[in-house]
Amino acid sequence: MRLRGIAVLSLAAALAGGCAIPSWVPFIGKKGEKPLPEAKAAASASPEPTKPVESDVPKPGEVVQRPAAISEDVTDRVVAVVNNDAITLGELQEGLAMWAQENKQSLASVDSEQIARRILLNLIDQRVQLQEADREKIVAEDAEVNEEMTDRVKKLGFKTLGELERAAREQGVSMDALRKRVRDQIRVNKIIRRKVSLRVSVTPQEVDEYLKDNRDKLETGLSYHARHILITPEGGDGDAAWEAARLKTELLRTQLVAGANFAEVARQQSRDAGSAKDGGDLGTLKRGELAPDIEAQILKLKPGEISKPYRSPLGYHLFQLESKDTLEGEGLQRARQQIEGILQRQKFETRMEAWLKEIKARAVIEDRL
Repeated sequence: MRLRGIAVLSLAAALAGGCAIPSWVPFIGKKGEKPLPEAKAAASASPEPTKPVESDVPKPGEVVQRPAAISEDVTDRVVAVVNNDAITLGELQEGLAMWAQENKQSLASVDSEQIARRILLNLIDQRVQLQEADREKIVAEDAEVNEEMTDRVKKLGFKTLGELERAAREQGVSMDALRKRVRDQIRVNKIIRRKVSLRVSVTPQEVDEYLKDNRDKLETGLSYHARHILITPEGGDGDAAWEAARLKTELLRTQLVAGANFAEVARQQSRDAGSAKDGGDLGTLKRGELAPDIEAQILKLKPGEISKPYRSPLGYHLFQLESKDTLEGEGLQRARQQIEGILQRQKFETRMEAWLKEIKARAVIEDRL
Protein backbone atom coordinates (compact mmCIF):
# COMPACT_ATOMS: atom_id res chain seq x y z
CA MET A 1 0.00 0.00 0.00
CA ARG A 2 1.38 3.40 -0.93
CA LEU A 3 0.00 6.11 1.35
CA ARG A 4 0.26 9.65 0.03
CA GLY A 5 0.66 12.79 2.10
CA ILE A 6 -2.82 13.78 3.21
CA ALA A 7 -2.10 17.48 3.63
CA VAL A 8 -0.53 18.01 0.20
CA LEU A 9 -3.39 16.37 -1.62
CA SER A 10 -6.05 17.99 0.53
CA LEU A 11 -4.44 21.32 -0.32
CA ALA A 12 -4.87 20.47 -3.99
CA ALA A 13 -8.51 19.68 -3.29
CA ALA A 14 -9.00 23.01 -1.55
CA LEU A 15 -7.33 24.95 -4.35
CA ALA A 16 -9.59 23.20 -6.86
CA GLY A 17 -12.70 24.44 -5.11
CA GLY A 18 -13.01 22.36 -1.95
CA CYS A 19 -15.82 20.00 -1.10
CA ALA A 20 -18.79 19.77 1.21
CA ILE A 21 -18.27 18.05 4.56
CA PRO A 22 -21.19 15.74 5.44
CA SER A 23 -23.63 16.90 8.09
CA TRP A 24 -22.62 14.21 10.56
CA VAL A 25 -19.03 15.53 10.72
CA PRO A 26 -18.76 18.60 13.01
CA PHE A 27 -17.49 21.71 11.24
CA ILE A 28 -14.43 23.59 12.40
CA GLY A 29 -15.21 25.30 15.67
CA LYS A 30 -13.69 28.15 17.67
CA LYS A 31 -12.34 28.09 21.16
CA GLY A 32 -14.94 29.31 23.58
CA GLU A 33 -17.93 28.05 21.61
CA LYS A 34 -20.64 26.29 23.59
CA PRO A 35 -20.13 22.54 23.79
CA LEU A 36 -22.64 20.26 22.13
CA PRO A 37 -25.66 19.22 24.26
CA GLU A 38 -24.22 15.72 24.61
CA ALA A 39 -21.07 17.19 26.08
CA LYS A 40 -23.00 19.22 28.68
CA ALA A 41 -24.98 16.19 29.73
CA ALA A 42 -21.88 14.06 30.06
CA ALA A 43 -20.08 16.75 32.09
CA SER A 44 -22.93 17.29 34.54
CA ALA A 45 -23.66 13.59 34.96
CA SER A 46 -20.15 12.70 36.08
CA PRO A 47 -18.42 15.54 37.97
CA GLU A 48 -15.73 13.29 39.41
CA PRO A 49 -13.53 10.83 37.53
CA THR A 50 -14.31 7.18 38.02
CA LYS A 51 -11.82 4.35 38.13
CA PRO A 52 -11.96 2.27 34.93
CA VAL A 53 -12.88 -1.36 35.33
CA GLU A 54 -10.67 -4.02 33.82
CA SER A 55 -13.02 -4.58 30.86
CA ASP A 56 -12.59 -0.91 29.85
CA VAL A 57 -8.87 -1.32 29.18
CA PRO A 58 -8.18 -2.26 25.53
CA LYS A 59 -5.94 -5.25 24.92
CA PRO A 60 -3.29 -5.42 22.14
CA GLY A 61 -4.90 -6.26 18.83
CA GLU A 62 -8.36 -5.27 20.04
CA VAL A 63 -10.14 -2.39 18.31
CA VAL A 64 -12.39 -0.70 20.84
CA GLN A 65 -15.14 1.67 19.74
CA ARG A 66 -15.89 4.46 22.22
CA PRO A 67 -17.55 7.85 21.92
CA ALA A 68 -15.17 10.73 21.25
CA ALA A 69 -14.13 13.06 24.03
CA ILE A 70 -15.20 16.67 23.46
CA SER A 71 -12.35 19.12 22.85
CA GLU A 72 -12.39 22.91 22.98
CA ASP A 73 -11.60 22.93 19.24
CA VAL A 74 -13.80 20.58 17.24
CA THR A 75 -11.04 19.73 14.74
CA ASP A 76 -8.86 18.57 17.67
CA ARG A 77 -11.49 16.00 18.60
CA VAL A 78 -9.93 12.54 18.73
CA VAL A 79 -11.56 10.02 16.39
CA ALA A 80 -9.08 7.19 17.02
CA VAL A 81 -6.16 6.32 19.25
CA VAL A 82 -3.31 4.04 18.24
CA ASN A 83 -1.05 3.15 21.17
CA ASN A 84 -1.77 6.54 22.81
CA ASP A 85 -1.17 8.33 19.50
CA ALA A 86 -4.29 10.33 18.57
CA ILE A 87 -5.89 10.74 15.15
CA THR A 88 -7.99 13.89 15.06
CA LEU A 89 -11.15 14.92 13.28
CA GLY A 90 -9.11 17.52 11.39
CA GLU A 91 -6.97 14.76 9.85
CA LEU A 92 -10.11 12.88 8.87
CA GLN A 93 -11.58 16.00 7.24
CA GLU A 94 -8.36 16.42 5.25
CA GLY A 95 -8.71 12.82 4.08
CA LEU A 96 -12.31 13.44 3.01
CA ALA A 97 -11.24 16.51 1.02
CA MET A 98 -8.49 14.50 -0.64
CA TRP A 99 -10.92 11.71 -1.58
CA ALA A 100 -13.38 14.18 -3.10
CA GLN A 101 -10.63 15.81 -5.18
CA GLU A 102 -9.14 12.54 -6.42
CA ASN A 103 -12.53 11.07 -7.36
CA LYS A 104 -13.98 14.37 -8.63
CA GLN A 105 -17.13 13.84 -6.58
CA SER A 106 -19.09 15.79 -4.04
CA LEU A 107 -19.37 14.10 -0.67
CA ALA A 108 -23.04 15.08 -0.67
CA SER A 109 -23.63 12.65 -3.56
CA VAL A 110 -22.11 9.55 -1.92
CA ASP A 111 -22.30 7.59 1.32
CA SER A 112 -19.91 9.91 3.16
CA GLU A 113 -20.04 7.89 6.37
CA GLN A 114 -18.75 4.85 4.51
CA ILE A 115 -16.00 6.90 2.84
CA ALA A 116 -14.99 8.41 6.19
CA ARG A 117 -14.85 4.95 7.76
CA ARG A 118 -12.54 3.73 4.99
CA ILE A 119 -10.30 6.80 5.32
CA LEU A 120 -10.11 6.38 9.10
CA LEU A 121 -9.02 2.75 8.72
CA ASN A 122 -6.29 3.90 6.31
CA LEU A 123 -5.15 6.54 8.81
CA ILE A 124 -4.99 3.89 11.53
CA ASP A 125 -2.93 1.63 9.26
CA GLN A 126 -0.58 4.53 8.48
CA ARG A 127 -0.17 5.39 12.15
CA VAL A 128 0.68 1.80 13.07
CA GLN A 129 3.28 1.70 10.27
CA LEU A 130 4.82 4.98 11.41
CA GLN A 131 5.16 3.57 14.91
CA GLU A 132 6.90 0.53 13.44
CA ALA A 133 9.26 2.90 11.61
CA ASP A 134 9.98 4.56 14.98
CA ARG A 135 10.83 1.19 16.51
CA GLU A 136 13.12 0.39 13.57
CA LYS A 137 14.72 3.84 13.89
CA ILE A 138 13.89 4.65 10.26
CA VAL A 139 14.36 8.31 9.33
CA ALA A 140 13.78 10.46 6.27
CA GLU A 141 16.74 12.73 5.49
CA ASP A 142 16.15 16.40 4.68
CA ALA A 143 17.49 15.82 1.16
CA GLU A 144 14.88 13.13 0.58
CA VAL A 145 12.10 15.39 1.83
CA ASN A 146 13.32 18.26 -0.36
CA GLU A 147 13.37 16.05 -3.43
CA GLU A 148 9.86 14.78 -2.75
CA MET A 149 8.57 18.30 -2.09
CA THR A 150 10.01 19.44 -5.45
CA ASP A 151 8.25 16.53 -7.13
CA ARG A 152 4.97 17.50 -5.41
CA VAL A 153 5.31 21.06 -6.67
CA LYS A 154 5.37 19.77 -10.26
CA LYS A 155 2.51 17.33 -9.74
CA LEU A 156 0.27 20.00 -8.19
CA GLY A 157 0.96 22.42 -11.04
CA PHE A 158 2.99 25.04 -9.17
CA LYS A 159 6.07 26.60 -10.71
CA THR A 160 8.09 27.02 -7.52
CA LEU A 161 8.11 25.83 -3.93
CA GLY A 162 7.34 29.43 -2.93
CA GLU A 163 4.05 29.29 -4.85
CA LEU A 164 3.09 26.12 -3.00
CA GLU A 165 3.97 27.70 0.32
CA ARG A 166 1.86 30.80 -0.40
CA ALA A 167 -1.09 28.65 -1.46
CA ALA A 168 -0.69 26.56 1.70
CA ARG A 169 -0.65 29.66 3.92
CA GLU A 170 -3.84 30.92 2.29
CA GLN A 171 -5.47 27.64 3.29
CA GLY A 172 -4.14 27.86 6.85
CA VAL A 173 -1.59 25.08 6.33
CA SER A 174 2.03 25.64 7.28
CA MET A 175 4.95 24.44 5.21
CA ASP A 176 6.21 22.61 8.29
CA ALA A 177 2.98 20.61 8.33
CA LEU A 178 3.34 19.77 4.63
CA ARG A 179 6.94 18.70 5.10
CA LYS A 180 5.95 16.51 8.05
CA ARG A 181 3.36 14.73 5.92
CA VAL A 182 5.93 14.09 3.20
CA ARG A 183 8.51 12.94 5.76
CA ASP A 184 5.98 10.51 7.24
CA GLN A 185 5.20 9.10 3.80
CA ILE A 186 8.89 8.52 3.06
CA ARG A 187 9.31 6.73 6.37
CA VAL A 188 6.25 4.55 5.72
CA ASN A 189 7.61 3.64 2.27
CA LYS A 190 10.94 2.68 3.82
CA ILE A 191 9.44 0.44 6.50
CA ILE A 192 7.22 -1.24 3.88
CA ARG A 193 10.28 -1.83 1.70
CA ARG A 194 12.19 -3.35 4.61
CA LYS A 195 9.37 -5.49 6.00
CA VAL A 196 7.49 -6.39 2.83
CA SER A 197 9.07 -5.58 -0.56
CA LEU A 198 12.53 -7.01 0.16
CA ARG A 199 10.95 -10.24 1.43
CA VAL A 200 9.04 -10.89 -1.79
CA SER A 201 10.63 -12.80 -4.67
CA VAL A 202 9.44 -14.78 -7.69
CA THR A 203 11.32 -17.83 -8.98
CA PRO A 204 11.60 -18.95 -12.63
CA GLN A 205 9.77 -22.15 -11.64
CA GLU A 206 6.78 -20.10 -10.42
CA VAL A 207 6.71 -18.20 -13.72
CA ASP A 208 6.79 -21.51 -15.62
CA GLU A 209 3.89 -22.86 -13.58
CA TYR A 210 1.80 -19.73 -14.14
CA LEU A 211 2.56 -19.83 -17.87
CA LYS A 212 1.48 -23.45 -18.06
CA ASP A 213 -1.79 -22.87 -16.20
CA ASN A 214 -2.73 -19.62 -17.98
CA ARG A 215 -1.35 -20.00 -21.49
CA ASP A 216 -4.79 -19.74 -23.14
CA LYS A 217 -5.58 -16.52 -21.26
CA LEU A 218 -2.20 -15.02 -22.13
CA GLU A 219 -2.62 -15.85 -25.81
CA THR A 220 -6.02 -14.15 -25.82
CA GLY A 221 -4.30 -10.79 -25.49
CA LEU A 222 -1.99 -11.40 -28.45
CA SER A 223 -2.66 -9.74 -31.81
CA TYR A 224 -2.48 -10.83 -35.43
CA HIS A 225 -2.77 -9.27 -38.91
CA ALA A 226 -4.60 -10.98 -41.79
CA ARG A 227 -6.21 -10.48 -45.22
CA HIS A 228 -9.44 -11.97 -46.55
CA ILE A 229 -11.27 -12.79 -49.78
CA LEU A 230 -14.98 -13.68 -49.81
CA ILE A 231 -16.62 -15.40 -52.80
CA THR A 232 -20.44 -15.56 -52.55
CA PRO A 233 -22.85 -17.86 -54.46
CA GLU A 234 -24.37 -16.08 -57.45
CA GLY A 235 -27.73 -16.74 -59.04
CA GLY A 236 -29.48 -18.13 -55.99
CA ASP A 237 -28.79 -20.34 -53.00
CA GLY A 238 -28.93 -23.70 -54.75
CA ASP A 239 -26.26 -26.37 -54.84
CA ALA A 240 -25.11 -25.30 -58.28
CA ALA A 241 -24.45 -21.73 -57.11
CA TRP A 242 -22.48 -22.94 -54.10
CA GLU A 243 -20.47 -25.37 -56.21
CA ALA A 244 -19.61 -22.58 -58.67
CA ALA A 245 -18.45 -20.39 -55.75
CA ARG A 246 -16.26 -23.23 -54.45
CA LEU A 247 -14.65 -23.83 -57.81
CA LYS A 248 -13.94 -20.12 -58.27
CA THR A 249 -12.38 -19.96 -54.80
CA GLU A 250 -10.17 -22.98 -55.57
CA LEU A 251 -9.02 -21.30 -58.80
CA LEU A 252 -8.17 -18.07 -57.01
CA ARG A 253 -6.22 -19.96 -54.36
CA THR A 254 -4.19 -21.70 -57.07
CA GLN A 255 -3.30 -18.30 -58.52
CA LEU A 256 -2.34 -16.92 -55.12
CA VAL A 257 -0.16 -19.90 -54.25
CA ALA A 258 1.54 -19.46 -57.64
CA GLY A 259 2.47 -15.89 -56.72
CA ALA A 260 -0.50 -13.64 -57.50
CA ASN A 261 -0.78 -10.58 -55.24
CA PHE A 262 -3.41 -11.25 -52.55
CA ALA A 263 -4.34 -7.56 -52.18
CA GLU A 264 -4.93 -7.12 -55.94
CA VAL A 265 -7.02 -10.29 -56.21
CA ALA A 266 -9.06 -9.20 -53.18
CA ARG A 267 -9.80 -5.79 -54.71
CA GLN A 268 -11.00 -7.40 -57.94
CA GLN A 269 -12.80 -10.52 -56.71
CA SER A 270 -13.78 -10.25 -53.04
CA ARG A 271 -17.41 -9.57 -52.16
CA ASP A 272 -16.57 -8.48 -48.62
CA ALA A 273 -17.74 -4.85 -48.61
CA GLY A 274 -15.74 -4.05 -45.50
CA SER A 275 -12.29 -5.12 -46.68
CA ALA A 276 -12.28 -5.54 -50.49
CA LYS A 277 -11.37 -1.92 -51.26
CA ASP A 278 -8.41 -2.23 -48.84
CA GLY A 279 -7.06 -5.33 -50.57
CA GLY A 280 -8.80 -7.64 -48.13
CA ASP A 281 -6.91 -6.12 -45.19
CA LEU A 282 -8.60 -7.00 -41.88
CA GLY A 283 -6.10 -4.89 -39.96
CA THR A 284 -4.52 -5.81 -36.63
CA LEU A 285 -6.91 -7.88 -34.54
CA LYS A 286 -6.91 -9.10 -30.97
CA ARG A 287 -7.70 -12.73 -30.45
CA GLY A 288 -11.38 -13.12 -29.78
CA GLU A 289 -12.52 -10.25 -32.04
CA LEU A 290 -13.62 -12.49 -34.92
CA ALA A 291 -15.98 -15.46 -34.87
CA PRO A 292 -14.16 -18.45 -33.33
CA ASP A 293 -14.41 -20.62 -36.46
CA ILE A 294 -13.02 -17.84 -38.69
CA GLU A 295 -10.25 -17.00 -36.24
CA ALA A 296 -9.27 -20.66 -35.99
CA GLN A 297 -8.79 -20.81 -39.77
CA ILE A 298 -6.49 -17.78 -39.68
CA LEU A 299 -4.41 -18.62 -36.61
CA LYS A 300 -3.46 -22.10 -37.80
CA LEU A 301 -1.65 -20.50 -40.74
CA LYS A 302 2.00 -19.51 -40.85
CA PRO A 303 2.87 -15.91 -41.83
CA GLY A 304 2.42 -15.54 -45.62
CA GLU A 305 0.46 -18.80 -45.95
CA ILE A 306 -2.87 -18.98 -47.85
CA SER A 307 -5.72 -20.94 -46.31
CA LYS A 308 -7.77 -23.57 -48.11
CA PRO A 309 -11.31 -22.48 -49.07
CA TYR A 310 -13.51 -22.32 -45.99
CA ARG A 311 -17.29 -22.33 -46.26
CA SER A 312 -19.47 -20.20 -43.98
CA PRO A 313 -23.13 -19.09 -44.30
CA LEU A 314 -21.82 -16.07 -46.28
CA GLY A 315 -19.84 -17.98 -48.89
CA TYR A 316 -16.31 -19.30 -49.38
CA HIS A 317 -13.35 -17.59 -47.71
CA LEU A 318 -9.64 -17.39 -48.36
CA PHE A 319 -7.34 -16.01 -45.68
CA GLN A 320 -3.73 -14.92 -45.70
CA LEU A 321 -1.91 -14.47 -42.40
CA GLU A 322 0.40 -11.46 -42.51
CA SER A 323 1.81 -11.81 -38.97
CA LYS A 324 0.87 -12.92 -35.47
CA ASP A 325 2.24 -12.52 -31.97
CA THR A 326 3.13 -15.78 -30.24
CA LEU A 327 4.38 -16.92 -26.88
CA GLU A 328 7.72 -17.74 -28.42
CA GLY A 329 11.02 -15.88 -28.73
CA GLU A 330 10.64 -12.20 -27.83
CA GLY A 331 6.91 -12.67 -27.29
CA LEU A 332 7.60 -15.34 -24.69
CA GLN A 333 10.15 -13.13 -22.94
CA ARG A 334 7.63 -10.28 -22.73
CA ALA A 335 5.01 -12.68 -21.40
CA ARG A 336 7.39 -13.97 -18.73
CA GLN A 337 8.17 -10.42 -17.62
CA GLN A 338 4.45 -9.68 -17.35
CA ILE A 339 3.89 -12.88 -15.37
CA GLU A 340 6.72 -12.02 -12.99
CA GLY A 341 5.10 -8.62 -12.40
CA ILE A 342 1.72 -10.22 -11.73
CA LEU A 343 3.15 -12.72 -9.25
CA GLN A 344 5.25 -10.00 -7.60
CA ARG A 345 2.14 -7.87 -6.99
CA GLN A 346 0.15 -10.84 -5.70
CA LYS A 347 2.90 -11.82 -3.26
CA PHE A 348 3.40 -8.21 -2.18
CA GLU A 349 -0.30 -7.78 -1.39
CA THR A 350 -0.39 -11.06 0.54
CA ARG A 351 2.74 -10.19 2.52
CA MET A 352 1.52 -6.63 3.13
CA GLU A 353 -1.80 -7.87 4.48
CA ALA A 354 -0.07 -10.37 6.77
CA TRP A 355 2.41 -7.78 8.08
CA LEU A 356 -0.32 -5.22 8.78
CA LYS A 357 -2.33 -7.86 10.61
CA GLU A 358 0.74 -8.76 12.65
CA ILE A 359 1.64 -5.23 13.76
CA LYS A 360 -1.99 -4.27 14.43
CA ALA A 361 -2.34 -7.37 16.63
CA ARG A 362 0.39 -5.91 18.87
CA ALA A 363 -1.22 -2.47 18.95
CA VAL A 364 -3.92 -1.03 21.20
CA ILE A 365 -6.39 0.68 18.88
CA GLU A 366 -9.41 2.72 19.99
CA ASP A 367 -11.94 3.68 17.33
CA ARG A 368 -14.02 6.63 18.56
CA LEU A 369 -15.82 7.60 15.37
